Amino acid sequence: MTRLSGITPSGPTHVGNYLGAVRRWTREGGPDDLYFVSDLHGMTTPYHPQKLRSRTRELLAILIAAGIEPDTVFVQSDLLHQLGPLTWVLECSCAFGEAARMTQFKEKSADRTHEGTPVRVGLFTYPVLMAADILLQGADEVPVGDDQAQHVELARVLARRFNSTYGDALVVPRAVTPPAGARIKDLTDPTRKMDKSARDAAGVLFVLDEPDLLRRKVKRAVTDSLGRLEYRPDHQPGLANLLEILAACQGKSPREVVAGYSSYGEVKDAVAEAVVEELRPLRERTSELLADPAELDRIRALGGERAAERGGHRLSTVLRLAGVG
Repeated sequence: MTRLSGITPSGPTHVGNYLGAVRRWTREGGPDDLYFVSDLHGMTTPYHPQKLRSRTRELLAILIAAGIEPDTVFVQSDLLHQLGPLTWVLECSCAFGEAARMTQFKEKSADRTHEGTPVRVGLFTYPVLMAADILLQGADEVPVGDDQAQHVELARVLARRFNSTYGDALVVPRAVTPPAGARIKDLTDPTRKMDKSARDAAGVLFVLDEPDLLRRKVKRAVTDSLGRLEYRPDHQPGLANLLEILAACQGKSPREVVAGYSSYGEVKDAVAEAVVEELRPLRERTSELLADPAELDRIRALGGERAAERGGHRLSTVLRLAGVG
């Protein structure tokens, strides 16, 4: 059973990414699970090439530092020579209406139009590239949230269509809902999720932030004037967010952790120290990897080679059956 998970380097990795996904991968991943840095997905909206390159390396280092086995991690663009042909074959199997129905495209293109920026064709075709990511590696399952389930369904449709039209070559994947992870919100606006591409970083706890900066951000977190120490997300979202961060670090529930404190200040101090200690080994190991470019390049090359080996035969079969290989 092969599961495939990806993460896009659209900004520096934050504590929500780590607690909600990366840490879970290291603890619950199976021996055949695969993980990749989806840098090509980061090109669907305006971006800076140098930032994309550096964030890709940083994110790769974070995944390795977190404890994911190096030979199960790869960078998406290192398979461009395989993804390009497979994406084209799948695009030629995908109907325009199927791509146009993707909810994320509708939402993100509306945002781009509202901001007055052009909507890129890559944003429209991105779900087909995602299908190629999944189908190239022969993934049986793809853990995704509700916002990505529609894309996995498209991959299923395209795999079935190719197999029935040209011959069996592609594994038909299925979307699976991962265990509920930490849903960390922005510290300055707990009505919105913590976002690695947020314009204002004051409410975002990045995993490579220095300890003093993490503490300052937590202590400035928005709470309320009620003075009630209870876990009530609907009524006290700021406090609830702090409790969820603390609970995720301690492996408890928010209602369990709140019982040990008598003031918002105590909660903030506890959250700050819990986050600092949770991230300390990750930050130190990541810094070591980034300071040794040759070692990080070696790890990246190993992962890319393994991923190319896994997908090579499948791609050859697809191209041969499609009449172009």
